[in-house]
Amino acid sequence: MDIMTGAGLVAGMIVIATMVFLGGDLHMFISDHAAIIIFGGSSAATMIRFPLSVLAHGLPLGLKFAFTMSRLSAHDLVDELARIAEIARKQGPVGLEKVETDEPFLAKGIRYVADGYDLDFIRDNMERDRDNFLLHLNEGSKIYRAVGDCAPAFGMIGTLIGMVQMFSNMSDPSKLGPFMATALLATLYGALVANLLCLPIADKLHGKLIDEETNRTLIIDGILMIRDSKSPTLVREMLLAYLPEKHRHAEGEPVPA
Repeated sequence: MDIMTGAGLVAGMIVIATMVFLGGDLHMFISDHAAIIIFGGSSAATMIRFPLSVLAHGLPLGLKFAFTMSRLSAHDLVDELARIAEIARKQGPVGLEKVETDEPFLAKGIRYVADGYDLDFIRDNMERDRDNFLLHLNEGSKIYRAVGDCAPAFGMIGTLIGMVQMFSNMSDPSKLGPFMATALLATLYGALVANLLCLPIADKLHGKLIDEETNRTLIIDGILMIRDSKSPTLVREMLLAYLPEKHRHAEGEPVPA
């Protein structure tokens, strides 16, 4: 669970709610007209931008990864792959059949080695799997960024509609207040949707896409070296290149060859 995403959303809502209640009550900030223009307009624009298949994959995957973390970090993966290489050296590929891991992508690679698939098949299949996953995660980031980009614009549209309605009813002062409130709330809703929800999630997904690309490429290289019967020490030393310099020196002693 990525607690920072949830914590950030909760903190943002607390700040907004505090300001709302310090200056009045919640009912002043509720407008169905503003909600319709923001959520309806943003949804319509997003549907125009992306095909259904992209929305079906990107939205749920993006939301899932915004609130979750990878089961194993790159640091943990280096240790795990060195351990697996040690098992493969002592027991052969058959010994990998009983190896368990919390990382599904790594488990797939272990299964390929245990089943005796050749090097090219393992490389092609795992690289294709990695690229498809990263493509869908990138789609999720683009969708949330698109919503974040158009929500303030629809807030401005809602404001303009409210202004037109207000000026069209200048002869009736009782209608000026509600129309002005609707106009301002549309801008408020658009800014909140963009800056508290969609754009931060898009940035979070972009960062996680980079981490996932590194981790999955690290796993592929480690699995290929294990399939090629490389020593655990060599596996570890080769994979340390994926870690930041300071983390390489923080590693424990290499697995004995």
